[in-house]
Order: sequence, then structure tokens, then C-alpha cells
Amino acid sequence: MATPESVIEIGSTGVRLLVAEITSDHKKNILDRSDLPLHLGRDVFTSSTISQETQNQLVQILQRFREQLAGWGISPAETYCFASTAFRDAKNCDPVMDRILVQTGFRVHIADGIEENKLMYLAVSNCIQDQPVDFKNDDTVILVVGGSTTEIMMMSGGKMAGVHSLRLGTIRIEQHMKSLFSSYDNIRRFVQEAINNTKGSLETELNLSNVKQFIAVGQDVTLAAIQVGRPVSTFLWEIELEDFESFVKEIQKYSVNEIVARYKISFSEAETLQVSLLIYDMFLHLTKAQKIIVPETDVRQGYLVSITSTQNEVLKNEFNEQVIASAKNLLRKYHGDEAHAECVRMIATKIYDTLKNEIALGEQARLLLEISAILHDIGVFIRNDNHNLHSWYIIKNSELFGLNRNENTIVAEIAKYHKGSIMPQDNENFLMMPRPDRMTILKLTAILRIADALDRGHIQQFSDFSIKITPTSLEIHTKKSKNPVLERLALSEKSGMFESVFGYKVVLI
Repeated sequence: MATPESVIEIGSTGVRLLVAEITSDHKKNILDRSDLPLHLGRDVFTSSTISQETQNQLVQILQRFREQLAGWGISPAETYCFASTAFRDAKNCDPVMDRILVQTGFRVHIADGIEENKLMYLAVSNCIQDQPVDFKNDDTVILVVGGSTTEIMMMSGGKMAGVHSLRLGTIRIEQHMKSLFSSYDNIRRFVQEAINNTKGSLETELNLSNVKQFIAVGQDVTLAAIQVGRPVSTFLWEIELEDFESFVKEIQKYSVNEIVARYKISFSEAETLQVSLLIYDMFLHLTKAQKIIVPETDVRQGYLVSITSTQNEVLKNEFNEQVIASAKNLLRKYHGDEAHAECVRMIATKIYDTLKNEIALGEQARLLLEISAILHDIGVFIRNDNHNLHSWYIIKNSELFGLNRNENTIVAEIAKYHKGSIMPQDNENFLMMPRPDRMTILKLTAILRIADALDRGHIQQFSDFSIKITPTSLEIHTKKSKNPVLERLALSEKSGMFESVFGYKVVLI
């Protein structure tokens, strides 16, 4: 029997535990789960801190979960425990994390919105596989409404077009509207304005009016599916547009207590149901989808899928393709030179693969190099002079699917140093970064500089070449006889960092 895997999510409205067994064929069997309410988000959005009372409740819940996990032979150290946006936004999150570690043994990882998007994508993909849901052809929106944020993923032709973590959550809206008479019309207008303010930005990546497939995830929309939808399979539902609209309007008529009584849900779930369904409904009406697809899944299951994806080559490659598609779409948004980016990416990965054993970085490093190669010149959109600095700014302030905040920073730093004579070691901020991150940036930047030099003229004339390693040099043998004067000049300017990092002189033959 496989060792059970466990994951705990500390959200804005509750703390949730999932225990599952991963089988030899990468399937998961749910063994245990718990879901306990906690008003953490309300604390943070009103006072910017997690109150003493909420801390005590959180510790008690985690101590209970620790006992529950002990029954499965799982220790806190073996459990992935992550907290979402509300926890991260608390000014006292660090001491609370320390208290949790000391009193319960759970080490809390703070996940940002894009990281949650990654896990949710994996969960949804896993849930709809082998189902009649057309990811590959129809433009698709995947929407998850939470207590603190609304996560949105947009796909075109089966490829990721954009991801966003919008500060539009049920608890956040509740706190904004608390000073007003929170009538249905007031809340609707507030939500409508927030969505209108983000619509323009979203449509630079995907025309929402062309979206035919709308996938909604979350407890609230699952409740709607159970009430007015129809099951497609065991964990997949669909709701016709008219039926969902009618249910959203009907639910607005009830008080919180009436919702608890009618739908047999907890008070904390009932408090946010009306606003949550309203957000889904308004986003749905930006598209031309005629039904909602509702996978019965969550980010905790996404984490379990991510464990199997490291062992499943097909799933891993498919996910990496979505990350690359997201980067290409960002480049396209800023009118970048896609042919040059693809050429540099090809050269960089060829050098990386040749030196793989000597590079000695984690598996994710190759993907970070590919993303850096695609985006290194994106800053030309602002200005050609010092475009590396503009590239750093754009990447740093963009949301790239599949990359967490730290990985996004690494890609931005690589883009910053891909040109010029400045070395990363000359920057105090670079020296303050963890050593593994510094080494990743140095090695990948050194490779990117060589790859960029070999397409100096942006004409892709050295697309066919081979690489040979000698004791003292990295020889690049071109297979077509063309005048390489520009590339030789560029190599003489940009190869110093490579020679310093890897100890090889770069020779173009």
C-alpha cells in the first residue's frame, strides 16, 4: 500500500484537510477530509492582522488535524500546509507562522495567487480528463471565486492565454460594503464596477466575448450545480445558463439563516454564497457560454496531482507547455519579436542540455531558462535603450502561469542582466538573495547571453549547429557557410560571464 499524502489549506473562510493515497498508476483515492470554518479573512480585511482569538482557533484546529493525521501514520513534517492571500496580507503573518510551527509542528507555506492558479489548473485538468470538455479548440475561462481573491485563467486553442489573481473576493467585498446598506443592488453595482475595471486588461489577452466554455470551481458553484445542474460524471457537473441565472436571482431573496436551513450548509458558507454566485454570474455574462462546467475539485487536490505530475512525464510536459504558452502570450501582448525569442530559446536549451551535468541545477531551471529566453527583449516595447531594465520591470509586474513569486523574480533578474557589461554580483540586492537563487541566475544568464549573441541580427541564421565541449572551450560548429561577423562580435562582448561561470571559452567555428 502506498504512503498516504496529506495537504492542509488555511483559507480566508476556513481550514481544510485532505488525505489521499496515490496509486501506482498515478490515480488518487480520497481517504479522509475535514473542513472547519475560521474567520481569518474578516480579521485581516478589517484590522490587517490575525486576531488573538482567531490565532487560538487556528492552532486548535491544526492540533486536531495533527491528531487526525496521526491515525494515518502521517506527521506534521510530512504534511504540505499552505496559506492563501488573506494570511499573507496579515501584518503579523510571520509570528503567527512561527507560533503554528512551535505549537503544532506544521510549517506553513504562503502560496500566492498564481501558485494557486497552477494547482487549480492541475486539479481541473485531472477532473475533466476523458470527459466531453473541449479544452483544445474552444476559448475557455476557468474561474475560482474565493474569500479574498478571484482567480481567473484564460485559454485559447488549448494554450494558456493569461492568468490573473483579482482582489475581488467575497469577504473583501463584504468588508467594503459594510458601511453601506448592503442591498442586492448596491452589491451588484460594486461587483459590476470592479469587473468592468479589470475587463479591459483581461481582453488584451483574450477576447472574452468569444469564450464558449466557462469552467467554474468552488463550493458555492458546486452547490448551485447540485441544485439546478445535471451530473456529467462522478465529479463533474454542468448548469444551463438560464437555470443558473434563475438560481442566482432566487438565492438573493433569502436571509443567511434561510440559506442555512434550505441548503443544509454552515453559517460561514451561507454568509458568502450570494456574493460568490453573483461574481460567477457577472463574469459568465462577459462570455457567450451557454452553460457552466463545474468540476468538483479544489487546490488541495491540485497539490496531490502536482505530486504525481513530477513522476508522470506526459502530464509534466503538458503543464510546461502551458507555462511556455503563457510567456509567449505575454510577449505577444507587448508586440515582441517572436521569431528572435524562439531562436534564442532553441539555442539556449541546446547549450543547457549539453552542459546539463555541469550546470547541476534543479529540474525547474531549464523551464526558467526557456521563459527568460522568450521574454528577455520584452522591454523593447517601452524603449530600446536599456530595454533589459524595462524587461525586468514588465516581467516583475506580470503574472506568468505556473511560476511562483520567487521564480518570477529569477526570470526578471535573468532578463535584467542578459545584456551590457554589468555583472549581477555588482548589485547589492542580488547579493542579498539566497545562494541557490544567485547561482541559478548566474548560470542561466550566462547561457542566455551566448544564445542572444548567436542571433545578434535577429535573422536566425544559425538555427542549425552542433556543440562540442573540449577541456578548455565550448565550440559551436555552424552547418551552413554564412558570414558570422556580427555573431563573433557579439560573442566577444557577451561571453565573458559564461567563461567566468563555467570556465569555458566560447568559440564559433
